[in-house]
Amino acid sequence: MKLYIGNKNYSSWSMRSGVLLAAFDIPFEEVRLRFDFSAGSEWTRTIGDISPTRRVPVLVEDDGFAVWETLAIAEYVADRHPELPIWPRNPQDRARARSLCAEMHGGFSRLRTVCPMNIEAFFPDVGETLWQEDAALRADVARMDAAWCDALAASGGPFLFGGFSAADAYFAPVAVRLSRFGLPVSEAAAAYRDALLAHPAVEDWIADAMREQDFVPEDEPYRQARHA
Repeated sequence: MKLYIGNKNYSSWSMRSGVLLAAFDIPFEEVRLRFDFSAGSEWTRTIGDISPTRRVPVLVEDDGFAVWETLAIAEYVADRHPELPIWPRNPQDRARARSLCAEMHGGFSRLRTVCPMNIEAFFPDVGETLWQEDAALRADVARMDAAWCDALAASGGPFLFGGFSAADAYFAPVAVRLSRFGLPVSEAAAAYRDALLAHPAVEDWIADAMREQDFVPEDEPYRQARHA
């Protein structure tokens, strides 16, 4: 299989699928397409041939069959590998994990907007200002914190449903956002954030992102250059 992704530094959606596959040692070839939507770019030449949405990630089988959208990719991989606990084994836990992923998939718009993923950069001053001034951001983080704490209390941790699952891969980019912007969370949520960031698949993704050294202005609301 091939997994088409965007810049590891910026692409939270790509991170979800990439971390999921890596965490469960599922063989795949990674194909990175730089975020460059101009005419004639590699992105423009490539992505339209593999996905009708023209977005990443896209998982492509050897026979050319393509699956796009992170939830669909997680479900497809789980169907292909029933021997792996990609979703929790308990039916109620599995339903709750899917609920949380769906909530993340369609919600938390303020957190996404004002705290975009940028692995190589730290913005604690921006985060402090946003936290003081933006009630919608505080509400998003409060809901995230409560969802995490409820799942962790029921499972005992260290991940949302005990062992690492698709739900944890889904929230890996959120752990990055919280850490880079220094947003305050409860003690239990902070421990989970740190456990996510320390997972080998997440660590590997972060290390690759740090090596990219690629500044994409359209994804940089808080910097004018890489070292600004």
